[in-house]
Amino acid sequence: MGVDIFQVDAFTAVSFQGNPAAVCLLSSPWTSRKMQDMAREMNLSETAFVCRQEDGFSLRWFTPLTEVSLCGHATLASAHVLYETGRMDRKEPIHFHTLSGPLTAICTADWIHVDLPAEVPYPCELPEHLAESLGIVRLVYAGRNRLDYLIAVDSAEQVRNLRPDFSRLAKATPASGVIVTSLSDQAEYDYVCRYFDPGKGIDEDPVTGSAHCCLGPYWKKILAKDTMAARQLSARGGFLHISAVGDRVVLSGQAVTIWRGEMLV
Repeated sequence: MGVDIFQVDAFTAVSFQGNPAAVCLLSSPWTSRKMQDMAREMNLSETAFVCRQEDGFSLRWFTPLTEVSLCGHATLASAHVLYETGRMDRKEPIHFHTLSGPLTAICTADWIHVDLPAEVPYPCELPEHLAESLGIVRLVYAGRNRLDYLIAVDSAEQVRNLRPDFSRLAKATPASGVIVTSLSDQAEYDYVCRYFDPGKGIDEDPVTGSAHCCLGPYWKKILAKDTMAARQLSARGGFLHISAVGDRVVLSGQAVTIWRGEMLV
């Protein structure tokens, strides 16, 4: 029996931009080993596994190397597939059960809004050679949360021009990703960022929902704004809106299905 599988570009309204995720719609739960094998086969930054249960859907995310506890773009992609295929009515919220607790997605027009936990950063000293491995020369803030390190720099140009040494970066942060951010130099966005996680097999992630769970609270405090627009300056690029309220962050974005098919297993 086959499995319905989709590839979706998330946090973009245009094909071949944003962040691609595979979404597998399971009729019954799979073992972790089987999901990891499928994620390795898909070879995307994230593969999501969605399985209906009595009170919503279970949702798990895997990189080609490991399972992760939170992934924003694959959550958006999963909600997009459920709405687009008619498995969920666009007027109804979707309730996901995940390693980061219950998550909710709702749809308005062609935008999907995903409610995620805030991952508030706190100041810290960076591991030795971390800033150096990224090529950062003017750092204005260093912090971290349970998932990632956060580095703020003095200009969008510096973020845009980073050329990391990924081998060195993976040794400096084997178990954590790194977010680099600054104020935007484009009027339509409040801040910009990039995200690197070579330790999990992702040199640079095109658009990273979980990173904005950290960036939302960080920039809210600096800009005194509850709602912001951001652009991730990867080669593919992508954009989203962020609302940070209390201990939650709502990420709003669009998505495009690239292909759909049946995986024979």
